[in-house]
Amino acid sequence: MRSLSRRWFLRSAGSLCGGALALARLSAAIQTTSSPYRRPKLKITDVRTAEVRVHGHQLHVRIYTDQGIYGHGEATDAAAGAASIIQRHLRFVLLGQDPLNIELLFERGRTLGIFAGAQAGQYVTALTAVEIALWDLAGKALELPIYQLLGGKVRDRIRLYCDTGHHEVDNEKSREILARARQMGFSIIKMDCDDPRNPYRWDRLNWTMNNRELDLVVKRVEWVRQQLPQEIELAVDGHGRFDVVTAKRLARAFEPLRLLYFEEPVPAENVAAMREVRESTATPIACGENRYLRHGFTDILEQRAADILTPDFQKCGGLFEGRKIADLAHAYYTPIMPHCVVSPIGTMASCHVCATIPNFISLEWHWFDDLESWREWVQEGDIIKNGFIEVSDRPGIGLTMNEEAARKRQVPGTPWFEPWKG
Repeated sequence: MRSLSRRWFLRSAGSLCGGALALARLSAAIQTTSSPYRRPKLKITDVRTAEVRVHGHQLHVRIYTDQGIYGHGEATDAAAGAASIIQRHLRFVLLGQDPLNIELLFERGRTLGIFAGAQAGQYVTALTAVEIALWDLAGKALELPIYQLLGGKVRDRIRLYCDTGHHEVDNEKSREILARARQMGFSIIKMDCDDPRNPYRWDRLNWTMNNRELDLVVKRVEWVRQQLPQEIELAVDGHGRFDVVTAKRLARAFEPLRLLYFEEPVPAENVAAMREVRESTATPIACGENRYLRHGFTDILEQRAADILTPDFQKCGGLFEGRKIADLAHAYYTPIMPHCVVSPIGTMASCHVCATIPNFISLEWHWFDDLESWREWVQEGDIIKNGFIEVSDRPGIGLTMNEEAARKRQVPGTPWFEPWKG
């Protein structure tokens, strides 16, 4: 056994002192980076809203605290009326609470609203805006980007796909739109195939297609496919308009085009009908933007009704709920392509989730017709670079609204982040 000499002891003691000094320096570093949050617990003091109309009705929410930090969230689609739900119901769940307990506040809001519509629609949309604001607030309070709070990122940048709407055959405007989308670097294009102005429609309400109507739709999709180089993928959206017989006919007609997917060929509420369409065709079927919470996706996955899920993180329940949906899909080896039609703030919030999930393909972008508003909406400017968004490393969502630009799209008669007067 080695003898314990005086020199060995002094050397060992020096090493221990060095280690102690290193630990002291580490401790000091931790205290320095976390010192603002050794203050008394954050407490929610107010909840305020603003409503805008860009691609539909969108709701912005800010949650304020007693330490001057606030979080900003955004929700869409079922957002009309959601501000009232926040102010008349959810604010009483939030006021006086610690905003870092996000899961607690989310579940309290959801379960207390069980008889107020907390399964879907406006209620979940309102809760979604609140949930995203809480994540933004938590990130700012802890000085971490949201993706870090969700488990860390598996990718640094998020691939976008561009929704370009309807297209006509041999149409100059359509050519310009597709060319501009290519110039912006998008590698996936989506178009709509549900056209209420189709000249061969025989009924204003019934979407069952006759042969001439169907042939025109297929011809339009074929034409768009021909305008794009092979490396750019094409997806088609039916917006849940069609019945099963039409959806099956369209899906089979699309097969030679090797679409990335055919989205919502039938309404989302009947999973058995969606499964019937999927089983009838080699064209991949996507759905999910009109489903809410992870509970709304379990039957789709269990019944194998879709090849790709398209949840909207700005209305399905929020960022953590979106992560849970993606994890659930991952267990079924099903990829995720989130629906997204919101401002750069909500889009970047979605990017934080997309950065953390292994089974992610691409995130939607739908402001092609309002590029000026998109580029001015946040102080950081245009966040899209060559068809991708780099995930922000700044605390929280990482973007700040340019209120002068955003307020141009304010819904008349609605408050703009003013104290609630109800």
